[in-house]
Amino acid sequence: MAVNGRTPLIAGNWKMNLDHLQAVAFVQKLHWALKDAKHEDDSVEVAVFPPFTDLRTVQTLIDADKIPFAFGAQDLSTHDSGAYTGEISGAFLSKLQCGYVIIGHSERRQYHHETDEVVAAKVQAALRHGLVPVICVGETLEQREESGPTAVSVAQLEVALEGVPASADIVVAYEPVWAIGTGQVASPEQAQEVCAALRAVLADKLDADAAARTRILYGGSVKSSNVASFMREPDVDGALVGGASLVVDEFAAIIRYQKHVGV
Repeated sequence: MAVNGRTPLIAGNWKMNLDHLQAVAFVQKLHWALKDAKHEDDSVEVAVFPPFTDLRTVQTLIDADKIPFAFGAQDLSTHDSGAYTGEISGAFLSKLQCGYVIIGHSERRQYHHETDEVVAAKVQAALRHGLVPVICVGETLEQREESGPTAVSVAQLEVALEGVPASADIVVAYEPVWAIGTGQVASPEQAQEVCAALRAVLADKLDADAAARTRILYGGSVKSSNVASFMREPDVDGALVGGASLVVDEFAAIIRYQKHVGV
């Protein structure tokens, strides 16, 4: 458990990588690599976010082998059922025992034109089915230069929280778009500035207790060589990891960040 009482969350977003057979091998290897890691005693939570086609396989493996990983989906529909070809309902994810679902990732916003209002509807869909939404926010470099470091993320989160009860279990992920898959990384101080602003939004839109317990992750070219510097910041409670989460040894090293920060 972190000093602030929030259990750190290290989440691996596989994006459109690893089929269901590769997923089995990956989860088994990661579990083996972490056998002696502190995450076994609840000092950090590990979650993986496979493609939809892998979810049943990952669920079965985690249950059968009692692997201490959480798992979730990379997206969900705003609808619960109906004539929506290709969509995935939160009800389906709940039946698969998914714990989490990523909502509003910058790639969904950019390539699928998801608006803040669509993101808010998906947050509601997740909560209806007992899923913990990982609400992604973040600015492009152009937006940062035009509006400052916090304005875009704050505005995105304010809309996403409309109608969310203070008692809801949610996670927020700050992913500066200019740092996703680019090799560029926000400094720990830059990440802390935005994460602190996001926690203030949680306090304003929900309440002080919600702000204190909600985990805020940093994402954007996170690696084993830089994760500890982010985890030292008071309002950074974990990482949403992209490309590095596809390499077993690297992802295991990121999860083991505690040895570098003394948590």
